[in-house]
Amino acid sequence: MSPAAEDAGRTGDGTRAVRAGLPEPVKHEPTLPGPVFAAHFHLPGEATGPYLYGRDENPTWTLLERAIGELEAPGWGDVETLVFASGMAAISSVLFSQLRAGDAVVLPSDGYQVLPLVRAQLEAYGIEVRTAPTGGDGQLEVLTGARLLWIESPSNPGLDVCDIRRLVVAAHAQGALVAVDNTLATPLGQRPLELGADFSVASGTKQLTGHGDLLLGYVAGRDAEAMAAVRRWRKIVGAVSGPMEAWLAHRSIATLQLRVDRQNATALAVAEALKTRPEVSGLRYPGLLDDPSHKIAAQQMRRYGCVVSFTLPTRARAERFLQALRLVEDATSFGGVRSTAERRRRWGGDAVPEGFIRMSVGAEDPEDLIADVLRALDESAG
Repeated sequence: MSPAAEDAGRTGDGTRAVRAGLPEPVKHEPTLPGPVFAAHFHLPGEATGPYLYGRDENPTWTLLERAIGELEAPGWGDVETLVFASGMAAISSVLFSQLRAGDAVVLPSDGYQVLPLVRAQLEAYGIEVRTAPTGGDGQLEVLTGARLLWIESPSNPGLDVCDIRRLVVAAHAQGALVAVDNTLATPLGQRPLELGADFSVASGTKQLTGHGDLLLGYVAGRDAEAMAAVRRWRKIVGAVSGPMEAWLAHRSIATLQLRVDRQNATALAVAEALKTRPEVSGLRYPGLLDDPSHKIAAQQMRRYGCVVSFTLPTRARAERFLQALRLVEDATSFGGVRSTAERRRRWGGDAVPEGFIRMSVGAEDPEDLIADVLRALDESAG
């Protein structure tokens, strides 16, 4: 374990984020080296060493992977992290590297809206797919005999939370692997590997990098054999991050704690303000004391995320609300420094009401953002 990795286990989140993955200092060299653009490397003699070909490894990936590993499992020396071209590339790498024809996998029925497409592909390969809701630890009911349990907590977009420790214990007792999608929480909100999961998987497109200007995914895990299979899948499929995206991601991680703390605090304030509005129903934010998921979330999460979800009475009312917002962009994705919101049913993949809104809270001044939301609610009433 490097001295930097050892220090990562003893420092605060801000210090860790600022220094994560930095190389040892060398006189006259930058503290964070620039991106390495290389398809191939000088390789005389035997094909050995860390960098052989651009699809396999890249020095810019190495530093970013080290940084993410220090955030996901600070102080652990046996965690491997691999970065990918997107969050879906990372998700696919685990599912398709660990499952074979005849296996069974348990997915959340209320998870990310691309999962139904994943299900169809898994079933085409002869893999049994079972689904159950995140809330109430519903996946336990269909776990028997499964090879892999896929957890999304908090779920997207409904923000339900499950007891990750409980599900991990049950899955491991029968020999199943556990992967947790940690996108909504980020490593500063929860650490799935510390909760016992075999894989922590996330889209780095979202709050991890936080500026809405790159696509990225990653997988972190402790089991060398399982991670070797994930690495092999990345090599075969070629789902690799560009060096510029990887460098931008590493640069952005330095402000992660600053962004997360501001966004999460404002998200709670926005949720509290929405509680006062009679036209708002189904309000969810795990940080609210009266949220159905708050009790278990408080036991396994250190921060509750930047996403708030709620429902307005009709599709038309939701669309008027979105049009009336001035500081919140009508856009998909979440986690950026600029607030966004959207009516999720427009995509067709989420089992939510027509007026369901997923709002991602950015880094604007809380008072300005709340005033904008409440004004838009007023203007959309007519």
